[in-house]
Amino acid sequence: MPAPAPLLLLAALAASAAAAARRCAPARDRAWDPAGECHRPPAAHSATCVDLQLRTCSDAAYNHTTFPTPLEHRSREAVEASSEYILLSVLHHLLEGQCNPDLRLLGCAVLAPRCEGSQALRPCRHVCEGLREACQPAFDAIDMAWPYFLDCHRYFAHEEEVCYDPLEKLRAGLEAEEVLPSELPPTFIRFVHHSYAQMVRVLKRTAARCAHVAKTYSIGRSFDGKDLLVIEFSGRPGQHELMEPEVKLIGNIHGNEVAGREMLIYLAQYLCSEYLLGNPRIQRLINTTRIHLLPSMNPDGYEVAAAEGAGYNGWTSGRQNAQNLDLNRNFPDLTSEYYQLAEARGVRTDHIPIPQHYWWGKVAPETKAIMKWMRTIPFVLSASLHGGDLVVSYPFDFSKHPQEEKMFSPTPDEKMFKLLARAYADVHPMMMDKSEHRCGGNFLKRGSIINGADWYSFTGGMSDFNYLYTNCFEITVELGCVKFPPEEALYTLWQHNKESLLNFMETVHRGIKGVVMDKFGKPVKNARILVKGIRHDVTTAPDGDYWRLLPPGSHIVVAQAPGYSKVIKRVTIPARMKRAGRVDFILQPLGMGPKKSLQGLRRTGPGPWSHDPLGSGSSRGAPMEPDLDPLGARRQPSAGGSKPWWWSYFTSLSTHRPRWLLKY
Repeated sequence: MPAPAPLLLLAALAASAAAAARRCAPARDRAWDPAGECHRPPAAHSATCVDLQLRTCSDAAYNHTTFPTPLEHRSREAVEASSEYILLSVLHHLLEGQCNPDLRLLGCAVLAPRCEGSQALRPCRHVCEGLREACQPAFDAIDMAWPYFLDCHRYFAHEEEVCYDPLEKLRAGLEAEEVLPSELPPTFIRFVHHSYAQMVRVLKRTAARCAHVAKTYSIGRSFDGKDLLVIEFSGRPGQHELMEPEVKLIGNIHGNEVAGREMLIYLAQYLCSEYLLGNPRIQRLINTTRIHLLPSMNPDGYEVAAAEGAGYNGWTSGRQNAQNLDLNRNFPDLTSEYYQLAEARGVRTDHIPIPQHYWWGKVAPETKAIMKWMRTIPFVLSASLHGGDLVVSYPFDFSKHPQEEKMFSPTPDEKMFKLLARAYADVHPMMMDKSEHRCGGNFLKRGSIINGADWYSFTGGMSDFNYLYTNCFEITVELGCVKFPPEEALYTLWQHNKESLLNFMETVHRGIKGVVMDKFGKPVKNARILVKGIRHDVTTAPDGDYWRLLPPGSHIVVAQAPGYSKVIKRVTIPARMKRAGRVDFILQPLGMGPKKSLQGLRRTGPGPWSHDPLGSGSSRGAPMEPDLDPLGARRQPSAGGSKPWWWSYFTSLSTHRPRWLLKY
């Protein structure tokens, strides 16, 4: 069986290690530094500038370099044969897109120093230090040492000295401000397609305009290194407030389905403008809800689709990410596990851990970023915006009989999911259009909503994962039959979806909310909130607060946690109630002696879930503190002092080993 592509690249790296070793002095004269190499630090700054011809560094912010380099490479051929250079070319695959292309450009600044006016310029130390802080966890996850040639103190210069930012070209296109026509009011929304750089500028400009209620942040990077940029709206942006529900809207998971991307860009501008204009509905929504908008989950795929342009885009061009992965088939399949657990009595079927074998496959950095995001923030409600039809679907998306391509497969929260789907569809003018000849006419008799598996079954979807791994309920909205609509159609699309988006976000305030605490008033995190008759629990956030989306009616609600007696309450939710009812619980500790296990639903043994790279622990249950480095099991540090998984590829090809890659 052929070796995986990343490991073939590692073999090339190992082969080059011998060439690197031959550059060193004889053994009796070697002065090995702590990194395990024999290079000396840079000396003179005067230089002869030559053209930069290294392919890996072709997108650097400069065009000329010089020899010898700080690592004493005396020619382009010597650089290309070095283990350091080949490491730069394979880091993209080893780290699965993380810190790309920043790390590569930082390494190029050392391997191919910038040369201007017969002077070799050194990169700035603060750039290196900032990148190391952000990227060190990615190296730790594959048990690899930080490359010695990226030593921030050795090969980089203070700002007081003459230095430059090697990432300036990477940031330049995003930071350049677009000058809008002066006659346009600040509330004006341009209903056009936005490139990645334009999207970033609009979101950052919007956040700056509404800085007291908005901010932008990145949840990670795409495989090609683009920030997955989120804009957040909240009364106190940047922090979770007690009992304030969290909502996320995600667009462009398929790169060629662009309507959702634009709707969220417009929504961000609309929320900001209307808040500033004093719209009471928008002010109430933002002041009572924390809203997170991710317009583009797949910016790399969008670039492929946009290159063809609206009206010319194929049905699948740009659908996948830069790794050729369908991101809405890339999440862990917890639905199959759910169906097995559901057949057993007394076993929990919520907060199912990720099977360890999942991490041995290809997991996109975009997928990991979403999962880390979901572990960090206690989301209650979510929508994923797609294109290609006109309908709202809801979990489960994977059929309970895998061979059945279309089979109604409800979750325990079927009633609530239908209410959520209708909250979007019932106020959408085209979804409610009675013409059978309209887009999505085949869903007319269903009210333009459908159980996902009853439409068509697939595994690895984001909505199923949200429901089975966290407290979050997610629906999927198909915004129209044209995946890449022309610009003249965007304003009409916005008018059709604006009210639906607002109405859907407001439904996060349905059901009940509250705080679970002990008798001393201390919050109890990861307590379980059970509803009789609905076999799906939610858990409390670190502050002890919870939200439970529920349909109208009477419900028996139970709160319990290890070491405490459970508390039972009956709640009634009126049909027209639009604000979550407050239901708090005070748990009494159990008697002295060993803590008794929870009564009721039990857990299965650890089995294949004994290690969860996202930090959920070895047993089923509520999420623990988020682990912000969700890399796979094979990427975890090796135990007992053994070499990491990638090391054998070096030792098998050469006796001269790049020991500076090892952490010990």
